[in-house]
Amino acid sequence: MKDHVIGVDIGTTGTKTGIYDREGRLVGEAFEESILHYPRPGEVEQDPEDIFRSVVNTVQAAMRMSGLAPQRIAAIALDGQMAGIMAVDADWQPVTHYDSWLDTRCAPWLEELRPHEEDIIRTCGMALAFNHAPKILYWRDRPEVWAKIHSFLQPAAYAAGKLAGLKGRDAFMDRTYLVFTGFGSGEHSVWNEELLSRFNLTTEKLPRIVEPWEIIGTVQDRWAEALGVAAGTPIAAGCGDQSANVLGGGLVDPGVVFDTSGTAAVFATVIDSFGTDTTYRCLMTCPHVVPGLYFPMAYVAGGGLNLRWFRDALSPLEKAAWEAEGANPYDALAAAAAEIPPGAEKLLFLPHLSGRNTPNDPNMRGAFLGLTWRHGKAHMVRAIMESIAYEYAFYLRAVRQIAPGYDPKFAINIGGGAKSALLRQIKADALGLDYHTQDRAEFGTLGAAIVAGHAVGLFPDLRETARRFAGVSQPATATRPAATAAYAPYVDSYIDAMETLSPLFTRLGRRLADHTCD
Repeated sequence: MKDHVIGVDIGTTGTKTGIYDREGRLVGEAFEESILHYPRPGEVEQDPEDIFRSVVNTVQAAMRMSGLAPQRIAAIALDGQMAGIMAVDADWQPVTHYDSWLDTRCAPWLEELRPHEEDIIRTCGMALAFNHAPKILYWRDRPEVWAKIHSFLQPAAYAAGKLAGLKGRDAFMDRTYLVFTGFGSGEHSVWNEELLSRFNLTTEKLPRIVEPWEIIGTVQDRWAEALGVAAGTPIAAGCGDQSANVLGGGLVDPGVVFDTSGTAAVFATVIDSFGTDTTYRCLMTCPHVVPGLYFPMAYVAGGGLNLRWFRDALSPLEKAAWEAEGANPYDALAAAAAEIPPGAEKLLFLPHLSGRNTPNDPNMRGAFLGLTWRHGKAHMVRAIMESIAYEYAFYLRAVRQIAPGYDPKFAINIGGGAKSALLRQIKADALGLDYHTQDRAEFGTLGAAIVAGHAVGLFPDLRETARRFAGVSQPATATRPAATAAYAPYVDSYIDAMETLSPLFTRLGRRLADHTCD
């Protein structure tokens, strides 16, 4: 009986595989850490073969853990990183490294795209960033590599295609990735040929656009034994990792906010019409796996990393003492910050220590604003936490701009930061939204598994399946109207600070670029 499905999530930090039964129960899982290479400052890449091996290794390990016979697997689907690209030749051999979304070597090509940004936002769904468009232009201007490229694609498609024995002519991209391309229509799921022509490009080296549940091939004999599944197991196209998270989290109804509190702090919500953020330029309007739905998304790259920085760089002695006592340093920092009133006594923190991503502002930097002798470390920690809430409030304004009548219901919080009661309360108050938690800890592999099951008819209704597997979220933190009112002027002040200081950081970057002290 073919009654289990496999979902593989190819993330930045590692590859995860989950095996689920037809009731959404996890019966086997495995994880392998990614190998990232940093050849030069600003360059972050991965070897496609390392990525493929991680898929094989984790599927094999998860199958071993599950104890399932190979014939029990109905289908497999892979999701993966969305904003980076790689390329293959006619025989599906890599001709480039995987150019990570963290890689900024394509920055000069953003300037070539800049005059066309308005059109890119309106058709694609997001403002310029270090995503596919500038990366494609980077390779366009390297003729020796460009001539070998048959098609650009993403890591999940590469791994799926290799398992299926595809050729370059079979290259595919499911529509959920289109928002990151710069050259596609997020609303109509087609390539924008007129826009491509402005950069001397055609669709020749671009993959065909497919639905997430399209069967792109089957597992070939040579890989079946290594994976532990039967040869001929169907492989679905899959989707982007954030799309898989949203589906796996059961976010299939407009108005629910999805907050991923990790190294990056990611804010997403669901709307039922395609709208583009030409005003604030912070939102990516991503196509949902469920047709007709979209999820605007934005993020702070160093959301959780800022607290780690404060712990390690500014509180090393306290950290050592807490750890010697068996205490969690993050809990100790939060306990002190909880004693500080909302607003941290008029202290603001700018959380963009490595530049702002949404909207794209690479020159933006971090800062504490309003420091007085009264302020101590507890104030600073609270200000760091509050900065994420203020940034989210900015994103929420943008969503209301592109989706008139938008009515946020509540927020579902996942990730390591979701464990912090203080951080949840701050965000609930600043946004005016109750914060819920889920029993599940893993959403990406589940979302991919749902797609796999849908592809072979195991899960006929995507929305019903996602709702059923996610279960009922539990309110964990209620918003407090008085605190929401108290935070309102701080949100306004934070947004004002961003607008005011962005030109200053740009001038500083230019002025100091060639004046470093030895």
